[in-house]
Amino acid sequence: MSVNRPKDQRNRRTHRSLSDLKKPGVVADAAETCRLQKLLARSGLGSRREIEDMIVAGQVSVNGVLAKLGDRAGAGDIVRIDGKIIRFRLPTLLPRVIIYHKPEGEIVSKHDPQGRPSVFDKLPQVKSSKWIAIGRLDFNTSGLLIFTTDGALANRLMHPRYQMEREYAVRIVGELTPEQITHLMTGIELEDGLAKFDLLLDEGGMGTNHWYRVALKEGRNREVRRMFEALGLTVSRLIRVRFGPVNLPPRLKRGMWIELMDTEVEQLLKLVEPPVSATPDKPLSTRAGRRA
Repeated sequence: MSVNRPKDQRNRRTHRSLSDLKKPGVVADAAETCRLQKLLARSGLGSRREIEDMIVAGQVSVNGVLAKLGDRAGAGDIVRIDGKIIRFRLPTLLPRVIIYHKPEGEIVSKHDPQGRPSVFDKLPQVKSSKWIAIGRLDFNTSGLLIFTTDGALANRLMHPRYQMEREYAVRIVGELTPEQITHLMTGIELEDGLAKFDLLLDEGGMGTNHWYRVALKEGRNREVRRMFEALGLTVSRLIRVRFGPVNLPPRLKRGMWIELMDTEVEQLLKLVEPPVSATPDKPLSTRAGRRA
């Protein structure tokens, strides 16, 4: 899926003008509501399960009344969590999604006792919400990271039941034998269970610079590295190039991020909304943009 952006919109998020807000269909009727946990998750305040736990614990109110599971809210309602008013986006506006090219040497965590650089240090600030990392990459792995303010979207992409495929470029010393390829494709028993690749392609190279392309539908800690290590092979470079329907843009340099435009977010939501069994992964490509 290609994205052809006008020149003046390639490196910034689009914003609707006041005249646009008067057009039919741009703004939903104020009476339109949705389930409270969905609305708050879409605003980046946690997953639906976390929001449900807040509601049960009596932390959430709507128009001054303690909320209960099943309650609905809309643009005209005053929603509070622990007494703090939540400024959520109108239902017709989309969640924010960022694609980041993580370099080696950064952690995917907001706090680190060792004081190492964090990917969150590079992201733009958001108000009344937070960036949710979709999947993780270890300190020595680079490549695609997706961030969103939408807890429901993050859950759809990360939860094991949706079987989102992760694709990596892997550099090893030497070349895999046919027997090793068979092991990697049929399954290797690790300490936390069986692991196997759904895709394994030889990308060429010699000596210490031999590359393979692999894909699997789960994201256990250091899983790709551990699979090769189980065969006595060391991974010298690991780059995630795809997560579900989202590809790492070729021109997006390490340490840079790009925020998806509304049309791209709409495409992504459509791609991940149907059951995964009925909709195969279809790449969503974007153009490289701003440096964080």
